[in-house]
Parts: sequence; structure tokens; C-alpha cells
Amino acid sequence: MESQLNTVQRRNLDDLPTESFTETQMQEQWIKYAQRIGNKGYKIVESLLLINDPKLEGETIIHELPNESSKIDFEGEKHDLLGYLRGKLHNHNITIEIKINESIELKKAFTAEEKYEHMKNINPALDLLRKTFDLDI
Repeated sequence: MESQLNTVQRRNLDDLPTESFTETQMQEQWIKYAQRIGNKGYKIVESLLLINDPKLEGETIIHELPNESSKIDFEGEKHDLLGYLRGKLHNHNITIEIKINESIELKKAFTAEEKYEHMKNINPALDLLRKTFDLDI
């Protein structure tokens, strides 16, 4: 009975989607999740998610945090974040690796230009949109 259950579980895991995705797509979903968490009042977790841009190595997301205590705070949200990203990106092989980098400085966009540059880095098509409609920053 137990081996049948393991076979069913493995088969179900094999049926989960593993679509490819880009770093830009991942970062867009990462930011949406952070905003969602922030709207619920979890501002510390939101700031940990937005402290820098996560990097993608294969199906592993590398996120740097400034110290061990921020890593502990982040770990509490990691499971829900993984579920969200796996669902939105249609890839259940995604993992998140946390690295401690004590030299991280909080990157915060204050001016409209800085905010625009940050969003343009996430989605380069934003610049095309701005030029097409002759929009100001």
C-alpha cells in the first residue's frame, strides 16, 4: 500500500508544470507579491523582498539579505512566496536560496526618474510605451 502511495505521489509531482520563465517575469511576480504583502500590512517582509532585485540561476532564485536576522524574518514568508511564484510562473521546480551580504545598502527610489528607471529595468517595454505615447516621467 505504501509503495503504491509513493508511486501516485511521484506521478502527481511529475504532472506539475515546469514551464520556462525569464528573470524579468520572475522579478515582476516577485514585486507583485511584495506589494500584496505590503497591502496586508506586512511592511517588514515587503521591505525584505524589495531590498534588492533577486537573481535567477536556472530555476533557483538567489536573494541577498543584509544579515542573519533578516534571513530569519524572510524564512517565515518563504513557503508562501514559493507557492505564489510556482503558480504564477507555472514552474514547480523553483527554489529560493538566501545569501547573506552585509554590504547591501537599501536601494530606494525617491524621485520620479529613479522610480521610472527601476521599473524600466524590470520591464524594458515600459520605455517603448513612454516613447509611443510621448509621456513624461
